[in-house]
Amino acid sequence: MPAPERALDRAPAEAGTLSERAATLIEQDILAGHLAPGSRLGIVDLVQRYEIGATPLREGLSRLMSRGLIVGIGQRGFRVAEVSREDLADITCMRTAVEIEAVRLAILHGDVAWEAGIVSALHQMRRHIERTGNEFREGAADFDRLHKGFHTALLAACGSQRMLAAHSDLYDQAYRYRRVMMGAIDSGEGFIRSHQMLADHVLARDLAAAQKMLAAHLHSTIDFVYPRASGEQS
Repeated sequence: MPAPERALDRAPAEAGTLSERAATLIEQDILAGHLAPGSRLGIVDLVQRYEIGATPLREGLSRLMSRGLIVGIGQRGFRVAEVSREDLADITCMRTAVEIEAVRLAILHGDVAWEAGIVSALHQMRRHIERTGNEFREGAADFDRLHKGFHTALLAACGSQRMLAAHSDLYDQAYRYRRVMMGAIDSGEGFIRSHQMLADHVLARDLAAAQKMLAAHLHSTIDFVYPRASGEQS
């Protein structure tokens, strides 16, 4: 029998709400590794898994296609995007281009509230690591939200919602790779220290140093995940 909420699929407002929920649930399972890279996303299987109707599920999948987390396979449906060094390099290239400009604008326009947001985000990450020890290296979703919050705080004063949206999407696309990187980090102290240095350069409004360190910071994921193939310069 269909789940009760499926009877509402025909109502436009509810369909929109359900498609957003479908996209969120599928995204969470992709990022957590419950839906493996390259795995086929059959509509019938997804309906049973999430108890959401076929129409909002297809709409949710279309949303995730635009964010690069899944790919269409012609008339055969959808598949979780594969992972590869080339894909990570492409994500890193785009993310660097966006964030280098966004941090420039943030440094140019940022006020005291923006500075306080950076300090607060860094403090929250530090306290989380102090409470949980090395658990943060497992790439847990609760810590990753704090990590993303810090990087978003650096750019928050850029004045461009499109840049911030692009940063958010690209950050999420790199999550599957970043989980591998996190496991290779030696200690929470070193992790916080690198982010403290990045924050210090931004707060000092030292544009050249901030952009150079940010580019190296973003590229470090490739160096951790694909060390043998990594020969590029930051």
